[in-house]
Amino acid sequence: MLGIYFSGTGNSRYALEVFLGKLDKTAKIFAIEDVNIANYIKENKELVFSYSVQFSNIPKMLKDFVDRHKKLWKGKKIFVIATMGLFSGDGAGILCRLLKKYGAEIIGGLHLKMPDSIGDEKILKRSIEKNRELVKRAEKKIDNAVKCMKNGKPPQEGIGFFYHVAGFFGQRLYFYSKTKQYTNKLKIDKKKCIGCSKCVGLCPMKNLSIENHLAKAGDRCTMCYRCINICPKKAITLLGKNVIEQGTIEKYLLK
Repeated sequence: MLGIYFSGTGNSRYALEVFLGKLDKTAKIFAIEDVNIANYIKENKELVFSYSVQFSNIPKMLKDFVDRHKKLWKGKKIFVIATMGLFSGDGAGILCRLLKKYGAEIIGGLHLKMPDSIGDEKILKRSIEKNRELVKRAEKKIDNAVKCMKNGKPPQEGIGFFYHVAGFFGQRLYFYSKTKQYTNKLKIDKKKCIGCSKCVGLCPMKNLSIENHLAKAGDRCTMCYRCINICPKKAITLLGKNVIEQGTIEKYLLK
């Protein structure tokens, strides 16, 4: 069994680690950015996919990854985990339908509400205590999902007609344009930026660079929010005008 993930601030990676840690401790886990990921997929029949939902849709980078490797999915048995800040309807289902289109056999889906990663918007902000409680609940839900898997009844969250309708009318109908293409809306405050290049090293799209000792953004941002959440000077924004809170999954794990 193989675990594959696309994660911005670590929610989806952590969810996958916990899930496979309980289901199959021999399973290996890799990000879709791994240079050898195609070979790993070829070598495994059973896959668990984990990713974060964006406006009830698939992140552009993930969709391109699946499309680019369309020949790899035929005959694979795939379970999908979708992490989200709010209810997304068919969060797991949108990826399931795409993979099924390329010949995959969909085993099931799981939805997990996790801490919000959109650091420059107030709407989903919660206290550290509440976010830690979210993670605890997600861990319990994962535990129940694994038990169901082992009993031959994998959860089917996000899969089916009613989930599809909920996802479409819940967010996707109104925000489809935000995820249809990569965005050029990433902004860098030159007065705050110190040119440390942390954002450059973490960007999965190689969309950031250093020019004249300052960070510069291109037009292929996949909205993963990594750079916004790790910039030491809070110099990067996307949807909002100011960084309100920075956080990765490690911030919400009890030590």
